[in-house]
Amino acid sequence: MENTLIRAGLEGIRRQALQAQPLTTKYCLYSRKSTEAEDRQALSIESQVKEMLALAEREGLNVVEIKRESHSSKEVGQRPVYNEMLAEVRAGKYNGILTWAPDRLSRNAGDLGSIVDLMDQKLLIEIRTYGQRFTNNPSEKFLLMILGSQAKLENDNKAVNVKRGLRARCEMGWRPGQAPTGYLNEKHIDKKCQCRIDPKRAPVIKQMFEKVASEQWSGRRLYRWLRETDFKTHGGKPLVLANVYLILRNSFYYGEFEYPVGGGQWYTGKHTPIIDKALFEKVQMALNENFIPKTESKEFAFTKLIRCGHCGSGISADEKFKKLANGGVNRHVYYFCTKARNIDCKNSPINEPSLIEELIGLMDTVDLDEIGIRARIEDEIARFNKFRSGVLGHKQEKISVDVDVRNYTKYLLREGTIIEKRELLGCLQSKLFLKDKKIVLDAK
Repeated sequence: MENTLIRAGLEGIRRQALQAQPLTTKYCLYSRKSTEAEDRQALSIESQVKEMLALAEREGLNVVEIKRESHSSKEVGQRPVYNEMLAEVRAGKYNGILTWAPDRLSRNAGDLGSIVDLMDQKLLIEIRTYGQRFTNNPSEKFLLMILGSQAKLENDNKAVNVKRGLRARCEMGWRPGQAPTGYLNEKHIDKKCQCRIDPKRAPVIKQMFEKVASEQWSGRRLYRWLRETDFKTHGGKPLVLANVYLILRNSFYYGEFEYPVGGGQWYTGKHTPIIDKALFEKVQMALNENFIPKTESKEFAFTKLIRCGHCGSGISADEKFKKLANGGVNRHVYYFCTKARNIDCKNSPINEPSLIEELIGLMDTVDLDEIGIRARIEDEIARFNKFRSGVLGHKQEKISVDVDVRNYTKYLLREGTIIEKRELLGCLQSKLFLKDKKIVLDAK
């Protein structure tokens, strides 16, 4: 009788234990190989998978999913496969993770917190690595957090060490990074960050500076000259106009450089200069004489709404100020082709009053979104009615005016605000092109 009671008691205890935890743990095998430099010597993804599958077979682990990812784990939430795995843990697809090492899961505090949170919610029962096991146990979770934090510390220390190494290179006179056009990077490992003169391109770079300093060439004229001579960079690409100005502003060519750019730290380079400092400063003076700094953001009524009728580029605008004899100043706005598609485009610029007259002349012929414009007219009348009653004290009454839509568009072009003019052109059903100071509907 006693043996029967004992056996019944033990069976009850066993049943309670089984109900307190899942019968089996289902594992997802997660393998990641980072693109970070510090992990280049780590096991490849397939090697990790092979080793962990062998471990699962030896210990009888139920692997129901295998996920592979090659992505940096420095940033929080930037690994799509990892995020998918966490979502499937929350959905109950599996409740265990099998991975090579704790740092495969996380090298940042955010992802580490997500893992521990799943363990606290009892959605993640176990994490197995090649040599360790972590469960929802305070001590084991604490150890997991320490190992994850250690991986983050290694990342942070590596970043500090890399920056310190780059500063040391700069102090030695060698600028890190890709050498500018006119120089070639040394490929020998013992000459890291060093560069040498490019015998093919350096003479052309020197000519560029001389033509600006002595012959007052503009950046655009240099660009055309380089294109005519079929000048190409070391990578086999032609220079664009912006590259031309970057070269002319680059102090590296006379022997000094700032690293990082905008950081305020200047160094004297050990590389061979292509030009001298006097020539560089003369070029800067020539460039600054023709440079108009942008002091504030300007908004114009018709930009981004009209295209060039010759080359299809956008139409941009700028303002000019002319001093009068009486001390006053006249402001003039001109619209012109940006030459983005053809730097040699010959389309003539047009001033804003002439452009408005061209647009007014088209109002009788273009297709208008009359419904939208009529709704605007009704809103204007309602606003005027509220002004009469609220400010002037007039009795509010319904005002009905049969307004000619096309006359209203002409009024807006002459007297409307910048916003009203832009919204008006947005109602047009036809594309507008500026060609030889004329607005046309077809660029052909």
